[in-house]
Amino acid sequence: MKMGSLFTPPLLLPLFCLCLTLFSPTHSTDCSSLKLSGGKKQYSNCTHLPTLNATLHFTYNATNSSLSIAFSAPPAKAGGWIAWAVNPTGTGMAGSQTLLAFKNNGSMVVKTYNISSYSSIVEGKLSFDVWDLEAEAGSDGKMILYGSLKIEESAEKLNQVWQVGPGIADGHPMKHEFDKANLGSVGELQLVEKLTPSSPSPSPQVANANSGYGLRVTQLNVGFWILGLIYFIVFM
Repeated sequence: MKMGSLFTPPLLLPLFCLCLTLFSPTHSTDCSSLKLSGGKKQYSNCTHLPTLNATLHFTYNATNSSLSIAFSAPPAKAGGWIAWAVNPTGTGMAGSQTLLAFKNNGSMVVKTYNISSYSSIVEGKLSFDVWDLEAEAGSDGKMILYGSLKIEESAEKLNQVWQVGPGIADGHPMKHEFDKANLGSVGELQLVEKLTPSSPSPSPQVANANSGYGLRVTQLNVGFWILGLIYFIVFM
């Protein structure tokens, strides 16, 4: 045995990591860690939004160009409001088509606001159809806003805006804060996943000969070859 063979040479580390990668299982993500406190509806996708401790669950139906959402966030103060919006014309608040939820006389309600400008927040009909609007207060202090909306056919992504506010005065939502988190509550919602370019498919002969496991067998062969090379370099 060579002196120092008990230590893995630096050049072998990339090979060893590659070998581990070949044998590592792949994992798919789900929404089990982002369960809604109400839990009465199921959605295909979910995501942590980057600000305001908010989450979004959604299901996109390409056959009828509809989007069902469940937006969850804690209001800025007790008795406050939460809102989620789509902006068809821009990336900010101005022009956003907004669903806003708050507690009114002990019951949760959802209202729609077509926000034409920052100085004009008036309840009104949106530029697209919405239905199944409802809201509830979660046991964790968050509010959950549910709804479905009609979107443009073949849309792959939307400009979304979300916000929380301190309360309701005379039936109107009070202005939200203008902290960094509030100003940064915008982004794209990807409805259709972009597929990365795939490697060329194996020839029909190879695929048939291995009953669909040709790629897996090839990975195993490469892995064993690398392990043999490591053993030869270290111990010979």
